[in-house]
Amino acid sequence: MPTPPTNATAPRAPKPSRRTVLAAMAAALPAASLPVLSSRASAAPAAAAELPGGGDLGPNVLVFDPATPNIQGKLDEIFKQQESAQFGNGRYALLFKPGTYNGLNAQLGFYTAIAGLGLSPDDTTFNGDVTVDAGWFNGNATQNFWRSAENLALRPVNGTNRWAVAQAAPFRRMHVKGGLNLAPDGYGWASGGYIADSRIDGSVGPYSQQQWYTRDSSVGGWNNAVWNMVFSGVEGAPAQSFPDPPYTTLDTTPVSREKPFLYLDGPDYKVFLPEKRTNARGTTWGNGTPRGESLPLGQFYVARPGVDAATLNAALSQGLNLLLTPGIYHVDRAIEVQRANTVVLGLGYATIVPDKGATALKVADVDGVRLAGFLIDAGPVNSATLLEVGPEGSSVSHAANPTTVQDVFLRIGGAGPGKATTSMVINSNHTIVDHTWVWRADHGDGVGWETNRADFGVRVNGDDVLATGLFVEHFNKHDVEWRGERGRTVFFQNEKAYDAPNQAAVQNGNIKGYAAYKIADEVTTHEGWGLGSYCFYNVDPTIRQDHGFEAPNKPGVKFHDLLVVSLGGKGQYEHVINGIGAPTTGTSTVPSTVVSYP
Repeated sequence: MPTPPTNATAPRAPKPSRRTVLAAMAAALPAASLPVLSSRASAAPAAAAELPGGGDLGPNVLVFDPATPNIQGKLDEIFKQQESAQFGNGRYALLFKPGTYNGLNAQLGFYTAIAGLGLSPDDTTFNGDVTVDAGWFNGNATQNFWRSAENLALRPVNGTNRWAVAQAAPFRRMHVKGGLNLAPDGYGWASGGYIADSRIDGSVGPYSQQQWYTRDSSVGGWNNAVWNMVFSGVEGAPAQSFPDPPYTTLDTTPVSREKPFLYLDGPDYKVFLPEKRTNARGTTWGNGTPRGESLPLGQFYVARPGVDAATLNAALSQGLNLLLTPGIYHVDRAIEVQRANTVVLGLGYATIVPDKGATALKVADVDGVRLAGFLIDAGPVNSATLLEVGPEGSSVSHAANPTTVQDVFLRIGGAGPGKATTSMVINSNHTIVDHTWVWRADHGDGVGWETNRADFGVRVNGDDVLATGLFVEHFNKHDVEWRGERGRTVFFQNEKAYDAPNQAAVQNGNIKGYAAYKIADEVTTHEGWGLGSYCFYNVDPTIRQDHGFEAPNKPGVKFHDLLVVSLGGKGQYEHVINGIGAPTTGTSTVPSTVVSYP
């Protein structure tokens, strides 16, 4: 099993392991005004026009100001409820008005989002910490999912803030006036993670973190790497050196547009929409007012759990955007986004569950839609798809104003039986998928090779699609299947499905195992940087994967810094990509790498 390189400063050498191995341990633990209507909206039925914009954010959005009494007590109360509620129904957004807050330690459990309400992170300062640790799981941080911190400045009490997370736990638009520790107390196992549009004045210590992606940020230093650390547009990032140490460093991010966020303009709530950047580097907020536009809350239908898809669609047809307040939303048909520049923004891990085999959300082939900050949880009746961006055959160019999918997470099983043939389908050209975790559950309720059947994780049919921070795991067949031209991925993290019963179950014609990331044979141009696939076939450890990555051998198809890992010898890879790269062997969990393909 690997240990951090010698430049790590952890007190002991951590041994990366997998969340499933310790699932049994977890089970033993205690448990305003209407907008101007568009021409589309003007044709809507009169009833739809009656839906109001704006309104109260609901009981699970807690808003604090510096004079609020006993803030720490309330934070502790929510943390106690959410600390180990991995598949519970609680959902919370903790929002802090601009000002200074002293002596706080906001510990974050599952489905908890904390954010400042200023236009800049420095408008809302904690002389204190926002903490994620892993005491609930015996010091193992590999299941610290579904939580976030955004738009705050922190001055940590001891100089370093702890953020020990795994997948689906974004750290966005944060200013840490000190260091950032990405490992749990005791430096146990960790498997994350994502930082964007943030400034860490001190050093970042990943320690036991197996992989990490940092985008368009600034760091004072970076201490070590285990398997796969990727940077794009990061001031202060370590130099390119993969595989030893395994740093993949791009000077800029090709295209980015930061996530929409809620803020206060005087007494009024607004949603800020950052502008698109090309060849981006550093934060959007470090040199004064960020660039972009604001929408008043009155231009949003503020949804509460219990509202149905028909009402949400009526609001959209009326010309409103959607703000999904924390909770669980059951829909019997797709939420349909038909209008350009629509925003669908979730707070506190609002969760959409499609019933009766519906698709949860569909987007037309239009410009500039922004989907951000929610979870889609597959229902027990199989859905052909869970999220569709653009219909099949989409062909319009959206280069000037792409659709963005940010912190949108998809889950099949875990909270109960769920099925979906293909989870996320991207048909619209120029779409940016910026941080997603698409997960067929390997633990929790409703888990089994056929119980939470999900053949494909992400399928990209559109051209010129960019993925920055692509986490896709455990699908029965291909985790990612890319059919569009000129696609690009910066950072990919994958595990193959643990629960394959035997070699025959994953046999793809004459190929042993379905590649985690497959480029269709007809594609002529594609490029990826910093991609990793792991296998842990614990049901049948004799399973062999021909490769983690499969691509046509064409001059325009290029990959940089690839790795595959056999976790403890539970299954093995024959190669890294196509027939290239050394096989994995034994139980030592040492990556096999390819620096450049072809």
